Amino acid sequence: MGVVSESARADRYPKQDRSRATRQKLLEAAVACLAEHGWTGSTVTVVAERAGVSRGAAQHHFPTREDLFTAAVEYVAEQRSSALRELPAQDRGAVLRALVDLYTGPLFRAALHLWVAASHEEQLHARVTELEARVGRETHRMAVELLGADESVPGVRETVQGFLDMARGLGLANVLTDDRGRRERVVGQWAELIDGALGG
Repeated sequence: MGVVSESARADRYPKQDRSRATRQKLLEAAVACLAEHGWTGSTVTVVAERAGVSRGAAQHHFPTREDLFTAAVEYVAEQRSSALRELPAQDRGAVLRALVDLYTGPLFRAALHLWVAASHEEQLHARVTELEARVGRETHRMAVELLGADESVPGVRETVQGFLDMARGLGLANVLTDDRGRRERVVGQWAELIDGALGG
């Protein structure tokens, strides 16, 4: 087996770095386009232009439109999960607000457009259903961990899931109007309910 020269190694790593950077730009641009323009207005060409790369480069990383958009929503969901993991677990109010923020930002709006498209497009349906199930399980698991919830206690699992379902509902309402004041009051009430259910 031959020895890889230093120059060959140096050439390979910057190329890998550029490839990773291009992929990341495409994923972020795809989520932004989906959130702003919906499924019909978010083509691979539009995303590539926004990311500042060629359509060919986009298709090299993501051969199909479905590949690009499901990967984009998954990527941003993972980024948000990482941010959640850094929250101080003892501050339930901060945890609840951060969880609601997951459903009121561009990621949720992008995911919503993807869900609607998946309800009409067969090639998307199975992929989006599987992705949503995985993201939902991970969000629930993190909520339980960050809230210090003991799911062996009757009703605790349902209380946490009820909060997440309510947060999703607030996200849907936020698509049409940004009623931040009402949202904060609702989250405050849920914080009291959760403290009561989990032991505040």
